[in-house]
Amino acid sequence: MVDFDQVKVKYGNDVALDVISFQVPKNSILGVIGPANSGKTTMLKCINRTIDFIDSAKVEGTVMVNGEDVRKVRSVYQLRRNVGMVFPLPVGLPMSIYENVAYAPRRKGMHDRDELDELVVRCLKQSMLWDEVKDRLDSLGTKLSGGQQQRLTLARALSNQPEILCLDEFSIAIDPVTTMKIEDVLLELKNEMTIILVTNLVQQAHRLADNTLFLNDSQLIEVGETEKIFTEPDQKLTYEYVTGGFG
Repeated sequence: MVDFDQVKVKYGNDVALDVISFQVPKNSILGVIGPANSGKTTMLKCINRTIDFIDSAKVEGTVMVNGEDVRKVRSVYQLRRNVGMVFPLPVGLPMSIYENVAYAPRRKGMHDRDELDELVVRCLKQSMLWDEVKDRLDSLGTKLSGGQQQRLTLARALSNQPEILCLDEFSIAIDPVTTMKIEDVLLELKNEMTIILVTNLVQQAHRLADNTLFLNDSQLIEVGETEKIFTEPDQKLTYEYVTGGFG
């Protein structure tokens, strides 16, 4: 579903990703771990070309999504609908909770109210927000708490029914109990989509990911089956990181 081939990213003269290659199988979860500033978020931005918004960024190599080079896609907007993205800080649109979720489907041409209602309810349930907002869907989404806005951002990403869902440390603003519930949902969602999960919680990757990728200092140190990465990694640096030696 996702294929990085010799991808290198520089911001000006600074290397953010140093020639990395890996593949993400369809309907799987890839956990991405590594210290801060190791290139994890940059990697995600290459997948749906939000890296384009950074003027100093230069990307070399090839990123393929579903067999198509993202640099050659006919519509970057369609690419971004197919690749949902949730960043660490929530971005609530200045509109009602309902419209936050319904906005993207409306833009794609979904106008039947019953169909929209069904989609909004499903996405809010999947993001573990429905029970808290079902009686105030007309309230401003920006009035929700930080953790609730983060879950609303997740619901909005799901409303596009993406083929790929990229999550960048989504649980930073969410309490542990709700995080565990969303983790259960992610395990179900991988039957419908491919998930790339950047996490600063190493054990979260261990719990959820089919495969895990370890980045350090802009370099891909190791990628493989999660259980092997956490129990018998090939690289000493990987062992030191997953056992808490540094991070």
